[in-house]
This record gives sequence, structure tokens and C-alpha cells, in this order.
Amino acid sequence: MKDLFARIIENKGPLGRWASQAEGYFVFPKLEGPISNRMKFQGKEVITWSINDYLGMANLPEIKQVDADAALEHGAAYPMGARMMSGHTEYHEQLENELAEFVSKESAYLLNFGYQGIMSAVDALVSKDDIIVYDVDCHACIIDGVRLHVGKRFTFKHNDIESLEKNLERATKMAEENNSGILVISEGVFGMRGEQGKLKEIVELKKKFNFRLLVDDAHGFGTLGKTGAGAGEEQGIQDEIDVYFATFAKSMAGIGAFLAADKEIIDYLKYNLRSQMFAKSLPMIYVKGALKRLDMLRSKPEMKAKLWENVDALQNGLRERGFDLGTTSSCVTPVYLNGSIPEAMALVKDLRENFGIFCSIVVYPVIPKGLILLRMIPTATHTLDDVNETLEAFSSIRERLENGTYKRLSAAVAAAMGE
Repeated sequence: MKDLFARIIENKGPLGRWASQAEGYFVFPKLEGPISNRMKFQGKEVITWSINDYLGMANLPEIKQVDADAALEHGAAYPMGARMMSGHTEYHEQLENELAEFVSKESAYLLNFGYQGIMSAVDALVSKDDIIVYDVDCHACIIDGVRLHVGKRFTFKHNDIESLEKNLERATKMAEENNSGILVISEGVFGMRGEQGKLKEIVELKKKFNFRLLVDDAHGFGTLGKTGAGAGEEQGIQDEIDVYFATFAKSMAGIGAFLAADKEIIDYLKYNLRSQMFAKSLPMIYVKGALKRLDMLRSKPEMKAKLWENVDALQNGLRERGFDLGTTSSCVTPVYLNGSIPEAMALVKDLRENFGIFCSIVVYPVIPKGLILLRMIPTATHTLDDVNETLEAFSSIRERLENGTYKRLSAAVAAAMGE
């Protein structure tokens, strides 16, 4: 019989094996100072392209004042208990009502955390006989939610409507035999690639197939659409999204999330969403803070306008310099490079140490082996000077990519590891 921990000690996982070389620098880095376009990393100022503070709300004085006032009045604990038992307040209801109106749905329900909330929503929306059909590139929270489902599930190729249709044909045949239902899951914006989900094309398939649609719009909420109501508004099909999900952790620079749908569906989820039924209510600091953030999202369109000015300047500039950004159609700015994990480490270290540019590195298993992704997040706090300085830095690293500098440096790293 094997010790349970033997596997863990012997195999630390595809990312864990790099811990001794990466931790504290490439992963678990410690950014310091106020959340902004420029922060401190290991004592040096860097232009920060790794913070999901799209609209620049995180450090606004008026928002920090609301947060501070709520903390002073209520502390960190209030209200105590789960919503169903003792943690319900008029402010929770007010926020839900305002969110529902903003995203054009009948009703909404607050969630403590996005990851837990959507996992639990997937679990609650389907029975063991129902069938889930979801985009293969959906976020980990959706994948984990699907894993809770004991019934059938099918993946369709990323943003591939033909693949979705084929899987819906399979699912429909099975559903008709078992008298069950079908849930399709996609994202408003895919957080790694930056592509919008093909929601318009997906809802068009409702004319042919009987299914319900759940959309995770964590990166679209606040950044897309005329009012900022997200990818559904951007694509003109918000009414066709059956269950809409978004988080406060991106555009609203806070904690928490929400689901929005017809009142009947939200009423059902309120009484069947295990992650909320058996968890403490969202504290008042975050509820009142979210009310203020939502008010600013609605009343200050100039924040989104500034965000997109920076997005366009950064993405257009990178493309002009020959960098591959894939097919992003959102604020998420992925820069694709070919290479190994040690090569990625060498490149990112060069950017941080010699150019003062801090961006996130994404490698396998998040993306396929042999591919490096530098994931950049423009915000409303960035300036065109930040953009231009970054573009100059990327122009410089292109030469080093082409002449093998990072490959040679990566070989030294690999040799030090005995590989």
C-alpha cells in the first residue's frame, strides 16, 4: 500500500516542479504600493500590465471612502450567517435589484465569490439526467462545476459553431430518449485568449435546438457594450442569455459576483445554490462598496472610454511591430510566443529587470506545450506614455527572441536543473 502523500512528494505537478526557480518572481510575485498603472516590484518601479482593474476603480478616493465608511460602521463581519438564516439585509436586495436592471434581467442573486458561485450554479441548474455542452476553453471554475455533474457532458471546439452543432445533435438525441434538458455554457470573454464567445451564433442555434444558455462574462462586464453591461449587450443578444454571470473582481475592483436571470430561475437558485446556502453572507463592506462601484460604472462612461483608448493603442502598436495577438476582441491582450518554460522565464526577467515592464506569464498546462503567452491587461489608469514605453521594450525583446538570446539563457537554466 502506498502512502497518500508519496505521489505529491514525487510529482509536484506541471507548474509545481518549477517552484524553486519561479516562486516569488514568476509566480506568487509581490507587487507593492497602491494599485495603479505603476507599482513596485522588488524595490523597482514597473509598469504593471497584470492587474484586472479595467476601469481603474481600485484606488479611487471616492470608492475607498465608501469602503472605509462601511468598515467603520459595520466592521468586517456584518452581517453574520448565511443569507437564508441571518445574513440578509436591504442593501443586499438593493444591489441585486440594481444589478438585474443594469444587465436587463428580471432578477439577480449575489455570490460571495465568483469561482465558487458559478461552480455551484452549474451543479444546481442540471439534474443527473441533463446534459451539459460547453466550450473546451471555458475557465477552470466552469470545468470544476461540470465535474460535479454526474450526467453526460460534451465539449465543443473553442468558438467552433459547427462543433457545437454536432454536439447538440448528439445531446438532443440523448435528451429526447431520457426526457432531459440541455445546458450550453460559454464565456462572454475568454480570459486567456481575449476572444469574445460567439454568443450571437450560439443563440441562433436555439431556432434548431432546445437548450438553455449560461454565460460567464467576468471579463466582459463593465468593459463591453454601450453601457458596459457586457458581451451580450455588445453582440445584441442579452435577452437570449438564460443565465448571466459576472464577477466584481475585474471591472468593479472588489470581491463577490452575481447571477442574473428570470425571477423563477433566480428564486430556484436562491434555495438550491449550495455554495451560498451554506456559506456566510457577503460582508457589508463589499455590498456597499459594490453599490458605489456600480453607480460609477453607470454614471462615468469616460472610464470605459479611457480604457479602450489604451487598449487600442497597445494592441495596434504590438501588431504593427509584428507580435501575434491572436484574435482578441476584448481588453485582454495576449502576446503569443513559441518557446519553453525556461525561455519564457528569461524573457520575462529581461522585461522586468531591464525595461521595467511587469506582465504575467502563462505556460502549460493553462496553454499548450511549446507556447508562451504574455498576458497583458490595459486599464483606464494607464497612460499613452506607459503604452509607448512598453512598445519600445517589446521592440527590443523581438531582436533577442530572433537571435536566440533567450534560448541560450534558458539552456543554462535547464542545465542547472539537470534537464
